[in-house]
Amino acid sequence: MLPYPQIDPVALAIGPLKIHWYGLMYLIGIGGAWLLASRRLNRFDPTWTKEKLSDMVFWMSMGVIVGGRLGYVLFYDLSAYLANPTLIFEVWKGGMAFHGGFIGVMLAAWWFGRRNGKSFFQLMDFVAPMVPIGLGAGRIGNFINAELWGKPTDVPWAMVFPPFSDPAQLPRHPSQLYQFALEGVALFLILYIFSRKPRPTMAVSGMFALFYGIFRFIVEFVRVPDAQLGYLAFGWLTMGQVLSIPMILAGLGMLWWAYNRPQAIKSTAL
Repeated sequence: MLPYPQIDPVALAIGPLKIHWYGLMYLIGIGGAWLLASRRLNRFDPTWTKEKLSDMVFWMSMGVIVGGRLGYVLFYDLSAYLANPTLIFEVWKGGMAFHGGFIGVMLAAWWFGRRNGKSFFQLMDFVAPMVPIGLGAGRIGNFINAELWGKPTDVPWAMVFPPFSDPAQLPRHPSQLYQFALEGVALFLILYIFSRKPRPTMAVSGMFALFYGIFRFIVEFVRVPDAQLGYLAFGWLTMGQVLSIPMILAGLGMLWWAYNRPQAIKSTAL
């Protein structure tokens, strides 16, 4: 087994103020996305200023945070939050859903694009390669929090998570690191390389939806589902897989349409 690194989830405490690593991971993800977007801005639209880019990053970040939190509430534990609505604001304890955050980003892109003369898919194609930075950082935050771990296993890289997280103290798949490697590193490289050449509008978005859905669906086989939901069917189907299937289908549909629609418009290389 590999030893689990005992990292205090609180990165910095100043009196009653506590700064958690999980929150810092969001700042790292947003900051990394902003830096990459800044480097690619001229190829996206030379008329856009850094201030306009900052506005876009701000509104999409709000989409991630608000959508991610509401997505978790609605998809994963609605009854608990209806019983105690104040729990919604306790984001430092985790409880963010990617699929909800993704919906939030799409709504922000639609709204911001309408205000700034860009179509929905023009903005989403530009933003998609930056998203894995935040996804990867978020999975590291999950790992530090010792949450969302995997099933018991005897693989050489299994880890025993702290007793407060796993009272059973079983060697488990470090599924957070699998998701960091797939949703963060691998997805970033796929989208970064794919978007370096001009692609039809919607193609980069389609690649993001397709590969995120595939990677998430695969990892769910070794990740323990949320206790309040368990498996939804067949003794293995999880909510994460149910929510990923539409993304896979949408990604395939967008790629087909991007390359087969009449007079497909090529996006500039990003």
